[in-house]
Amino acid sequence: MPTQVRITIGNVTLRAELFDTACAKAIVERLPIKARPDEWGDEYYFEIPVTASLDETATTKVKVGDMGYWPPGRAMAIFFGRTPMSTGSDPVPASAVNLVGKIIDDATLLKKAKGAAEIIIEFGSERIPAACCGVSERMTNDTVP
Repeated sequence: MPTQVRITIGNVTLRAELFDTACAKAIVERLPIKARPDEWGDEYYFEIPVTASLDETATTKVKVGDMGYWPPGRAMAIFFGRTPMSTGSDPVPASAVNLVGKIIDDATLLKKAKGAAEIIIEFGSERIPAACCGVSERMTNDTVP
């Protein structure tokens, strides 16, 4: 069963889930994760305290909203649009990633957080109220399809 998580970066908080794979479970065991994100087009990537090899989910074909683990950088990658290797509308990672999760809410909202100094991934299954912290970009029950 997937693990529900909350991702906060800048003024944006989104719901996501981490899959039931060995790599994703290793990430869940390290939650909460706080890191300084780097940007590569419309992808955030950041080192996490997990070491894993490519697994049966490894791919270079990802979609907006996918979350991957990139073994060469011991990094998590969150895809929310085109990357420098994209030739179409889909993101393309620098090399194969293990698919470890997906954003449940609108991943393109992450574009509003570019330049943020910190990303936090933590346990959480409830919706984020708009009144929380006075931030208008947070998702509400009314904005989730």
